[in-house]
Amino acid sequence: MKWSLTYCCAVILALSAGSAVAQVIPPGGSLYNPPPPAPPPPPKIEVPAIPKMDELPKRSYAPPRQKSFGERINECLDAAAASGLGPADRTTYSRNCATR
Repeated sequence: MKWSLTYCCAVILALSAGSAVAQVIPPGGSLYNPPPPAPPPPPKIEVPAIPKMDELPKRSYAPPRQKSFGERINECLDAAAASGLGPADRTTYSRNCATR
């Protein structure tokens, strides 16, 4: 009697331990899903420069760099194409736009 009871307990324990150790897969999940991506790095926080008490602020009086004619033409052609103009209208528009 003791032997059969021990055998039964061992079989029940072996069967129940298999399900307790197994990984639980949620409904709709798969074993082949990749792991989630790593979280992005935290933002870099920089301390702003503290101005000196007796120092005047530095100012640049140089005029801003003007775009070349070719760069202005390309921007005007892109704007004309984005607005849906045809090839003939694009050339007229780009000539007028770039010389402004």
